[in-house]
Amino acid sequence: MTSGNLNIDDKVLQYEAFISDVLKRDLQTVLEQRDGVYDKISQYLQLKNTIKSIQEADSKELKTDVDLGCNFYVQAQVPDTSKIFVAVGYGFFVEFTLSEALKFIEKKTKQLTEYTEVLTKDAAKIKANIRLVLEVNILLFMMHSFFKLF
Repeated sequence: MTSGNLNIDDKVLQYEAFISDVLKRDLQTVLEQRDGVYDKISQYLQLKNTIKSIQEADSKELKTDVDLGCNFYVQAQVPDTSKIFVAVGYGFFVEFTLSEALKFIEKKTKQLTEYTEVLTKDAAKIKANIRLVLEVNILLFMMHSFFKLF
């Protein structure tokens, strides 16, 4: 085998390694981030529905089941439903009235939705880069095969 053929084989292997070691890992990371953001959006929307139900019921007191983890539920009683604590990030909670909480949730879900759009675009760019490197690999392989004939 000539050194030219060896260089092409090495390049093909390098590009394949780049795809599997870098690009696919980056794509997986971006998709996992996006899934995490979708989970947060889902939680905020669930909270929004709960707040609306409390407002519609117009009761000052609430009895509910609270998940302590691992599907272990306990009964809880909320004596005053006029205010609610909402997780705003980094382990911080803010006390809101129900209407303030709804406004916050709208803003937060809008922000998170915009972030998912950015992550989706990033994932599309990474997929395009994977396709590009695969095309280059195919061209290198075809060139390698063509030059072997001569």
